[in-house]
Amino acid sequence: MSLDAYRGFVMLLMASSGLALTRIAGREEVLTQFDGTQWAGAWRAVWDTLGYQLSHVEWTGCSFWDLIQPSFMFMVGVSLPFSTARRDSEGRSGTMGLLHAAWRSLVLIGLGVALSSSVSGIHFTFVNVLSQIGLGYLFLYLLRGLSLKPLAGCAAAILIGYGAWFTLQPIDQPEVQLTKQYLVEHSAEPGLAELDWSQFQGWAAHWNKHTNAAAQVDREILNQLPRMEEREPEWNGKGFWANRGGYQTLNFIPSLATMIFGLMAGIVLRSDRDDGARLRWLFLAGLSCFGIAMAADTTIWPTQWLPIGLQKQLHEYSWSICPTVKRIWTPTWAVFSAGWTFWMLGFFYWLVEIMGCRRIVVPLAIVGLNSITMYCMAQLFKGWIGGAMHVVAKTVDQIAGWTDGLSWWLNADSFVYAPVLDYSLRLFAMWCVCLWMYRRGLYIRI
Repeated sequence: MSLDAYRGFVMLLMASSGLALTRIAGREEVLTQFDGTQWAGAWRAVWDTLGYQLSHVEWTGCSFWDLIQPSFMFMVGVSLPFSTARRDSEGRSGTMGLLHAAWRSLVLIGLGVALSSSVSGIHFTFVNVLSQIGLGYLFLYLLRGLSLKPLAGCAAAILIGYGAWFTLQPIDQPEVQLTKQYLVEHSAEPGLAELDWSQFQGWAAHWNKHTNAAAQVDREILNQLPRMEEREPEWNGKGFWANRGGYQTLNFIPSLATMIFGLMAGIVLRSDRDDGARLRWLFLAGLSCFGIAMAADTTIWPTQWLPIGLQKQLHEYSWSICPTVKRIWTPTWAVFSAGWTFWMLGFFYWLVEIMGCRRIVVPLAIVGLNSITMYCMAQLFKGWIGGAMHVVAKTVDQIAGWTDGLSWWLNADSFVYAPVLDYSLRLFAMWCVCLWMYRRGLYIRI
């Protein structure tokens, strides 16, 4: 149940869109609400923190919101020992299990592509979380029989090998210039700053946005597939040039290491260790990941809590063997984010399985048991739910003769915190669907 609660917690975060708090955090009338009082500094600090933590970082670093996708990938690994044990108990052969894993991979990839497409045509992109899981799942399944040390060795080999390939792959400078020109001319990356292109110099330039080895592979592979002309008009002989945000298809290779870390955690949870030993293992595994990642990249140290003078001194002696970039899933990011996922799973395990607080996580577990359903609803119906909600509010106001009725509370122009209420109601509507399915024993799985 702790795993279902963790999965439900992450799914609700994703579906909530952060309750639009980042949008509110940028409004001047909110930030200045307590100006001239003793609470002004604290009030602004709260909104600055919310604005940062509930949005993705531009390139390097990590926010709370950036941990959603690693949690998805990690939990796939955690659940694998449990699902395979259940199928083995049902007497399914190894061949049937392998075929099921292959089928699941194909369905996840297809579903990811379908959710990225529209009625105008198929949009072949493989950077969303479902496609990424599908691309790596079959490889993860083949590793399921290994013990902890070989699995750790596999994860290390994947990350070191991928990092070495990234660093040693020559950068095609003419293609870099063409990519920059395309993005600028077609406004394909709004707000793109020169810093995004020149953030890293020397050997570290191999980790820059849109100009890295994985980006070059995407330009080779994705242009072999049919492209949607209205979305990606052909330019200089190519239809595809870059994924917005810098995400890459080959991210599934280092994110396979994230799933392997989850597989290791699942093996520990299914072992005959007692609860305390399992919790200690999760804590120490997370701590080890933090130590390795922060030794490789000092820029992710939490120096913002230190005095300014000490921050400057540490900055002078900082280094980055490998930058921490979620959007291209650098090896450092894979290890650093795994530290958090180990600890988050450990928290839910402690809360549910050790402390016995099962009732308070039931609302989360309801969603965790139908995670695919919630994901698809969030992708397909969240906007429709919001539109329908506004129509109902206007209709009720007209019938009741209210001037400042329900519509006022949902209109951001009249009520500054309306987006929070709006997205809370959307989230509640989707949760009610999961509740309805839970009560009837309906579970959509692949």
